[in-house]
Amino acid sequence: MNLFIGRSVLVTGAGTGLGRATALAFAAEGASVVVAGRTRASLDETVRLIEASGGTAAPVVADVTESEQLRRLVEESVDRFGGLHIAVNNAGILRGSGPAADVSEEDWDAVLRTNVTGVWLAMKHEIAHMRAHGGGVIVNIASNLGAHLRIPNAAAYITSKAAVSALSRAAALDHIHEGVRINAVSPGASDAPMSLRPGETEADRAERVKSQNPLGRLAGAEEVAAAVLYLASPAAGAVVGTDLVVDSGAAA
Repeated sequence: MNLFIGRSVLVTGAGTGLGRATALAFAAEGASVVVAGRTRASLDETVRLIEASGGTAAPVVADVTESEQLRRLVEESVDRFGGLHIAVNNAGILRGSGPAADVSEEDWDAVLRTNVTGVWLAMKHEIAHMRAHGGGVIVNIASNLGAHLRIPNAAAYITSKAAVSALSRAAALDHIHEGVRINAVSPGASDAPMSLRPGETEADRAERVKSQNPLGRLAGAEEVAAAVLYLASPAAGAVVGTDLVVDSGAAA
């Protein structure tokens, strides 16, 4: 279980959900992981879980909407573990439900700023380091809602995640000649807090998804993490600019 031994990995939005599952998966494969997010307590819990399993991790508080904080995040990742070989840009928010014309400007701006500009800013600083140090791998977390599937009353989120998919593929072409390999993963409803609707229990969610997804169940957070690890691994060395959908067949 040493697929990423000697590799330094940065995961944003690593305090909960898919980000935490991804950080745990990389650490289990030998990587040293910087877990980043806005809430120190949740990051500390992710680090505790990694260390309890014998892994290595460090928390760094950072807001992906702030360029200077991301610059320092990359710098601290390099200082902590001697480099930055892999970055997973997972941080995102879900706000602004309702018809597109009724979404508030505040919610629209917050979703686009976090989900799209935050990914772009993170890549900007990650690539600056990687291109100067022999390359690296970036995996951005998009969604099946966006480039692959649309539903009513989620226009801001859908727009933002479609943009992440397109941005990932465009950046992949721009930077592969510099040794930076970029792809995206698009999860569907998964075993993570963001997939719960307001007031919905986990049992309610399981029942809803059973009728929506051909597979008849949620994707596990660890299954989404496995897709990220594949794209980050040497086995995917020829995979450039793809958007891998992991959604139990919902967008098939």
